[in-house]
Amino acid sequence: MVDLELDDGLAVITIDRPQARNAIAPETMEQLDDALDRAQDARALVLRGAGDRAFVSGGDLKQLAALRTEDDAAAMARRMRSVCDRIAGFPGPTIAALNGHALGGGAEFAVAADIRLAAADIKIGFNQVSLAIMPAWGGAERLVSLVGYSTALLLAGTGTILQAPEAERIGLIDRVLPRETFDDDWRAIARQLAHRPAGEIKRVMRGASTDEAVAAFARLWVSDEHWATADKAMNRAK
Repeated sequence: MVDLELDDGLAVITIDRPQARNAIAPETMEQLDDALDRAQDARALVLRGAGDRAFVSGGDLKQLAALRTEDDAAAMARRMRSVCDRIAGFPGPTIAALNGHALGGGAEFAVAADIRLAAADIKIGFNQVSLAIMPAWGGAERLVSLVGYSTALLLAGTGTILQAPEAERIGLIDRVLPRETFDDDWRAIARQLAHRPAGEIKRVMRGASTDEAVAAFARLWVSDEHWATADKAMNRAK
């Protein structure tokens, strides 16, 4: 089951499949697409798994074992890759809140987001090679953009599983948070992103032209929100 929470500009999508350690089945892909449809107006998006053991443990092998032809395997890969592409292209900032381990396809799901926040005791790894396969949901390409070609090839080619601090050191995870306060911490960061013009900043960082970047700034400059906060700042400075 995939749950969607909408809270004052923040959308939180939770994969809740405890019987499969939040693994992704074909039905999960459909439910993720539906949740993304309903979250499109949110200013920021969080992806998470239910519980504290697994973010996403990969694809649901019990269900995906029915795929025995190249055409079927390719169709499944394209289906889930399209979901990850939608996450990567979401208008506002996207956060993967790694409440538990992110392995195989779970790591691919995590790197589709703009930002990865992780509880201190989680592990992450592109370990598909342990099943004699490879990342197929866009994760290999996104891993290269995060950690560089040679490190990405070493990680995915050997199936290395990293502890959270090491993943943070190489740039695969952006911030490691204490387990005890993880839920409060990721939610506080997500709310900041939802309540500030981070979406406009994201669009500029993704390659807006000079005219588009200047126009985005100008729209914010004349907004009521800007002048309300600016007036408060000027009054404090008196």
